[in-house]
Amino acid sequence: MNTGVEQKKQGSVKTELGENKMKISKEGIALIKKFEGCELEAYQDSVGVWTIGYGHTKDVEQGLKITQEEAEAMLETELLEYEGYVEALVDIGLSQNQFDALVCWTYNLGPTNLKNSTMLTVLNQARIEDVPYEMKRWNKAGGEVLQGLVRRREAEALLFEGKEWYHV
Repeated sequence: MNTGVEQKKQGSVKTELGENKMKISKEGIALIKKFEGCELEAYQDSVGVWTIGYGHTKDVEQGLKITQEEAEAMLETELLEYEGYVEALVDIGLSQNQFDALVCWTYNLGPTNLKNSTMLTVLNQARIEDVPYEMKRWNKAGGEVLQGLVRRREAEALLFEGKEWYHV
């Protein structure tokens, strides 16, 4: 059966983090920036994690301050990492919109959640039409549904489908 989805070529399945072939587009970066916002002083997110810039959480502590340029550089560096996770874990070929949405989702939820998700299983089974639903299931933080996450997952699902998302 032709689902319109091709298996990845063997050579692209086992890439090292940061050495993937696809790159997140300006559209994907715009989604991350819209939903993460940019804070130049460290703050605790909805579940108490110290965060700065565009959702950066590594080595952040109370009192840390950065410049806008540093926030942009942190995001650019981290996106290489998250592109690599998507490239390494997804077994099928992706459109640019699909790749962007998956990098955005993984940037917010982390590679462990991607690796263990039903969404990834469904995606790797080439059940593309089921992926947006699975993306939207991840709308909780600290066990509670957050409207910001509901909106973000909706935007990611729309981007995955190649639809307009910015109004969300």
